[in-house]
Amino acid sequence: MTGILYDASVFGPIKSRRLGNSLGVNLLPGNNKVCTFNCVYCECGWGKKPLGTKGDFNDTTLVLQALEKKLQDLKSENFPLNSITFAGNGEPTLHPDFPYIVNRVLELRDKYFPQTNITCLSNSSTLENEKIRLALIKLDNPWMKLDAGSQKMFSLINQDFQNLKIENIVENLQKMNGQLSIQTLFLRGFYNGEKIDNTSEKEINLWLKHLKKINPKKVIIYPIDRATPLSGLEKIEAEELETIVNQIRSAGFKAEMYY
Repeated sequence: MTGILYDASVFGPIKSRRLGNSLGVNLLPGNNKVCTFNCVYCECGWGKKPLGTKGDFNDTTLVLQALEKKLQDLKSENFPLNSITFAGNGEPTLHPDFPYIVNRVLELRDKYFPQTNITCLSNSSTLENEKIRLALIKLDNPWMKLDAGSQKMFSLINQDFQNLKIENIVENLQKMNGQLSIQTLFLRGFYNGEKIDNTSEKEINLWLKHLKKINPKKVIIYPIDRATPLSGLEKIEAEELETIVNQIRSAGFKAEMYY
């Protein structure tokens, strides 16, 4: 598998186009992507179905120790930290200790950087688990993925390993009671002869219907920004994304575009 993998459990801070100075927390191993999805645009490259074995996850104690040490160092430097971000090599909520880790990271944030947000970049596939939903709701920025309106486009773009239904994902996102933001990457291309396009009028209309059910605090959209495992994907132009932003706002939601 080729792609960008983070070999440390705590990485950065990096300058994020969406989050500012972001300190990454990677709960997944440095040598493999562990995710329920195999998105055609994923910067980590292609992955394999996660087995759920102990080796799929970084040690909880070591992650928290590394995070506290890094926060101590950044505080001593008066570093302007904007976000502590669960990200890295796949889906962070798959870690079996995720709810516990969230509570400990909240404590460390309050101790060292009380004004800093905590963010989780999640693909929304694990929300059937109430403990995960409740943990995510505790965060400042639970940023949940929804890349499509139709089942066909969801399957083409996200290539999930569980045969998930987009209707079920939307239902579980509704259970977060609006305490979340939605992230969507817009793109076009082909996969095994099938056309990928979540920018069509049909897809946008279905996607907006999902948003109305979910009622997120805001919607964040962006195009491809890095190399992708599937070749030939099109980066959507800023003008087209601005049109989509206007549609989101017309539907009554706060919207942000990053290009």
